[in-house]
Amino acid sequence: MGIFTHIMVGSNDKAKAKAFYDAVLSPLGINNMGTFGDSGTLLYGAKTPEFWVTSPANGKAACHANGGTIGFMAPSRKAVDDFHAGGLANGGTCEGAPGPRDVMPNAYAAYLRDPDNNKICAYCMKAE
Repeated sequence: MGIFTHIMVGSNDKAKAKAFYDAVLSPLGINNMGTFGDSGTLLYGAKTPEFWVTSPANGKAACHANGGTIGFMAPSRKAVDDFHAGGLANGGTCEGAPGPRDVMPNAYAAYLRDPDNNKICAYCMKAE
């Protein structure tokens, strides 16, 4: 059993966020599962919606967490490459090109900033 019900990031433009997250999460096997109620919150997951993208409830502008990163598990190194390419093609910026990482044996990862400047990454831990 996991320890989170969901992880949520804020967005100032959900249409841009949808294009970005549809492109980066699909190669990882994470699907767009529609929206939540009248809020238009975007829901993503493999079986249940675990990653959410929304407008802040307090009506203020969304901003990124300084030092915060959300990491997604990738099924293959190719999926990491596709995650990165899809993000760059949909308004994201590179925070670390796809490649090996020294943090663990076999670690292969890529980092992106989404259109709202949230930092995300994808990691594959399989030897390939």
